[in-house]
Amino acid sequence: MGMKVTLSIIKADIGSIGGHTVPSPELLKICTERAAREKGRLLIDYLVFHCGDDISILMSHQKGAGNQEIHAIAWEAFRASTDKAKSQGLYGAGQDLLVDAFSGNIRGMGPQIAEMQFEERPNEALMVMAADKTEPGAYNLPLYLSFADPMYSPGLLLSIELHAGFRFVIMDVEHTEGDRLITLDAPERLYDIAALLRDTHRYSIESIWSRKYPHEPAAVVSTTRLRNIAGRYVGKDDPVAIVRTQKIFPATEEFGPPFALGAFVAGDTRGSHNLPLMPVPVNTPASTFFCCPMVSALGISMHDGIFTGPVDLFADPFWNQVRDQIAVKAMDMRKQGFFEPAMLPYSELEYGGIVTRLERLDKEFKLHAGAAGDGDGKRPRGGAKHAVKNNKGKVKARGR
Repeated sequence: MGMKVTLSIIKADIGSIGGHTVPSPELLKICTERAAREKGRLLIDYLVFHCGDDISILMSHQKGAGNQEIHAIAWEAFRASTDKAKSQGLYGAGQDLLVDAFSGNIRGMGPQIAEMQFEERPNEALMVMAADKTEPGAYNLPLYLSFADPMYSPGLLLSIELHAGFRFVIMDVEHTEGDRLITLDAPERLYDIAALLRDTHRYSIESIWSRKYPHEPAAVVSTTRLRNIAGRYVGKDDPVAIVRTQKIFPATEEFGPPFALGAFVAGDTRGSHNLPLMPVPVNTPASTFFCCPMVSALGISMHDGIFTGPVDLFADPFWNQVRDQIAVKAMDMRKQGFFEPAMLPYSELEYGGIVTRLERLDKEFKLHAGAAGDGDGKRPRGGAKHAVKNNKGKVKARGR
């Protein structure tokens, strides 16, 4: 049996240069120094990197998931970096830190977190992902295709270790009265899994597990929606994820084609639009083309909790053409301006100014007597107020 290790990746937007672009070198230095202090004490190893304007701290340790001391490392690093960001006049300083005092667990405090505990394999291969300008459900399609669709993941046919399929744990991220989860097995419940994961605004993969080896976690994804904590729009959620690869899991290269699709996801400028998710090298600044959603992936080998690598999985020359094709998709979508689906539906704009505008416009609507309608001389209900009410009803049905 291998060594039992916990991986924790914690991410936050704590300030960036010239808008939502990239954290300053000083912020990255502070986070690196804070993690380095704990190597050999609380931490076995660590890695600090950024995707767009979000800083991620990856830590290996033996404290288990949800450990207060481990979470405090990231929290204190982000707090110290926020002070520096304010002194530098960086935009959005401390944006993702939604509370003032650390409560012992970073979940529900703003930063995104994904944690996984497992016994190491002799040659443990991992993929760590971080996204910017998008929502927790942004990984739904790529992970669905990688773990459940042989058209994209041939290992499901070719490897006896994968024949039993995988178990998907899916969260209703709009349910605010506690984490509401459902567990579905692929391939038997494939249509049910697809029915949920297609709605990236409401449902997100929380974790995936091997069915042949039920104690083996395959993937974990951060699922926090910042607006559910803050009660208002404060920025997109920008999920992180940890995925184990090879042997009893899909091969590292089987994750590439699903991400090369550039699936349309919510986010972008003001968090209010749909654009394709673009795979980019690690430490890439956020795009100035409407803040196109982006994802970075690092490949890591690990033994006794010590990292070898990382290798930048979206940096090899092949991905240049992929990015060119995704850029064309993004530009075509932006030509549609504010019309859906280029701009998100009202259910995702409820914290934006457009809802206030609709409520104001509603007061100007008048019933038109004598027009065709429901037989009483009145037009069917419609207009801005109806749209807003429908929106509120939809949100209410989501448990908000």
